Order: sequence, then structure tokens, then C-alpha cells
Amino acid sequence: MPKMVVLSQTGKELNEITLADTVFGIEPNQQCIFDAVIMQRASMRQGTHDTKNRTEVRGGGRKPWRQKGTGRARQGSIRATQWRGGGIVFGPTPRNYGYKLNKKVRRLALKSALSEKVLENAMSVVDKFELEAPKTKAFNQIVADINAPKKTLFVVSEGEDFENAFLSMRNIPTMMMLTADGLNVYDIVNANKIVFTEAAVKDVEEALA
Repeated sequence: MPKMVVLSQTGKELNEITLADTVFGIEPNQQCIFDAVIMQRASMRQGTHDTKNRTEVRGGGRKPWRQKGTGRARQGSIRATQWRGGGIVFGPTPRNYGYKLNKKVRRLALKSALSEKVLENAMSVVDKFELEAPKTKAFNQIVADINAPKKTLFVVSEGEDFENAFLSMRNIPTMMMLTADGLNVYDIVNANKIVFTEAAVKDVEEALA
């Protein structure tokens, strides 16, 4: 079973915890990770693209010339799709790109992504994130003390007092903070390192074990 040192906010080693083998110690399933990331990225798409078909384009209510006797091809409207300024054929319309994966696949993808970070030594555990007041400078000092690189994902427990830490962190563009119940595969894969609080590790293990 994987073990991890618990650090303080100042970077000192406090104790050691054992991670659940069923959550942080499985063999990563790359296909499940891939499927989950593609699903999340598809769900992020706004899908607000829209073009006008011939019924929506302004004008063209009158037949441009009579049906027969002109020597030209018959036309019913100057807003038909073959005319300049006419409607668009089979153009994109607003739609929802989101879809769902099976629950077992989503859980396996999440556990695989976490286990992969453990294998890559790209995960660490901190006892808590507590600041007396929202100050980005103070949080930057914590980041330096625990040796967190750019694009670090911080995971906290819903029951912790992390409001000041979150307000201090959100001014740093490469950092992100999530609660354990909001943890997802895309943000895990996208981060260079994940930093859990001790309480958040327990929450994740209870949810996924």
C-alpha cells in the first residue's frame, strides 16, 4: 500500500499516512482516463454556434422572375441556398455536446488518474490550509515551502476552513483549488501536481473505496 509523508504549511514533515490501495494504488487504466477526459471536454463546449437557413434569412419573398420563357433556370427565391446572401445548407445549429459515461467507468478513471499521480511522484499531502486573512503573498509562501510547481491542483475537504486559502489562491492563474467531492479526471490530468489535505484524502477514499 502506498505511503505518503504529511507536510505542514511550512514544509515540515509531520507524520506518515497510508493511502488506500484500491484508490491510490491500482494499475492505471489509460483507456478509461482518455474516455473521461474526452467526455469532460465535450461537455465544456458551449454549442451556441448557429447559421441561418433559407427560412431565417431576411428577404426573398418574391419570385425573382417568371417560371418560363426567360431562358434562365427557374428560381423561387433570391434567398435560396445557391444564391449569394442566401441560406446555409446543413449549417451548425445550437446543440448540447455533453454525454455520459457509465458510473463504473467514471470511478475507474478517477482512481486511475489518482494512482498515476502517485506513481509519478506528483502528489503530496498537507495537514491543512489555514490563513488568518486572504493574502496572496502568504499563499505564495506556502506554495514555495511545500515545493508546489506551476499548475498545481489543491484538494480540500468540504468541512475544513479553507475560505481564506481559496481567496488567497484564486489570484494565481496557474493554481486551482477544489473540494474532494468536486474532484474530476480532467483537472487531475491537467495538473502537474496534486496537493491534498489530510481530511480530503479521507473523503476521497470513503467515496471511491
